[in-house]
Amino acid sequence: MPGPAKRILIDDARYILALSLMTDDPVSLIAAWPHDVHRIGDATYEAYRKRFPDIANKTRIAGSAESLSIEQILDVAPDVAIFREGLGPTPDQVRQLESAGIKVVFIDFFSQPLQNLEKSLAILGKLIGAEERTQAFIDFRNAHLKRITDRIEATPDLKRPRVFLEVHAGLTECCNAPGKGNIGNYVDLVGGHNIAADVLPSAIGRLGVETIIDSDPEIYIATGGPQTAKAGGFVIGPQFTTEEARASLARMAARPGIASLEPVERGEVHGLAHQLLNSPVDILVTERLASWIHPELFADIDPDATLTELNDRFLAVPLAGSNWIDLR
Repeated sequence: MPGPAKRILIDDARYILALSLMTDDPVSLIAAWPHDVHRIGDATYEAYRKRFPDIANKTRIAGSAESLSIEQILDVAPDVAIFREGLGPTPDQVRQLESAGIKVVFIDFFSQPLQNLEKSLAILGKLIGAEERTQAFIDFRNAHLKRITDRIEATPDLKRPRVFLEVHAGLTECCNAPGKGNIGNYVDLVGGHNIAADVLPSAIGRLGVETIIDSDPEIYIATGGPQTAKAGGFVIGPQFTTEEARASLARMAARPGIASLEPVERGEVHGLAHQLLNSPVDILVTERLASWIHPELFADIDPDATLTELNDRFLAVPLAGSNWIDLR
């Protein structure tokens, strides 16, 4: 590109959060987005709409989970169109967009974020001419990650507890879980053993209750948010009270099969806002998982303090709590 992008089309709302780490006015750069509010949460979207009212008026286009419309993208005529790796346009469609003068970029916050998130952020920072601020955040993230990985490496005889992590808990029939990739990789990073990776070859899949029981997990972690509310699932996030979040987590723990798990009987049950997953602020997830899976090894890790620093130093719109909870 001859210069920084001024009109960006994105197929995932979480890319707005990434841009807000790099510039004080991320919405001014957005030419079109899917209006997939559920991916960042209603409360977060309202905070952006209050700060940047024009976000509601931006052209709506198909998201990464929908059918791509080349005609729709051509009508918007952005400088660059950004898609989730593994989805989006085919090679022929990329050529069609590029022949119209629209640059095409693929990034990955979803499949292999530990490998690709830093590279994806660097690409976005370069696209908008914000390399210095972007690198400052990358350095911040790497320093926090290194504090965890160094400690894991320095503990060669570390026992890796078996972790059952259920995503979108209660949204559908039990139980959706990360396999090889996605949030499951973070469980391994912080010294846990993701039981779903033993049977699921892809980044996400479904486990039967019998498989979960046979795997004998020692820790149970659920993710949820406003997207699970109508189904009576686990809810958490800025728009829910602590009491609502804990009550819904207790319902998840009381389901047939789940209630008999050893961590549930011990009260070793935790909840995490799903909107933090597949997100540029994945360091919050990493620290929270570390403190749950190895509470003694990481007793000094404080995700709340990290969130405060993220808000003070980087995010154009502060990220509100509460985004994690314990059943006890």
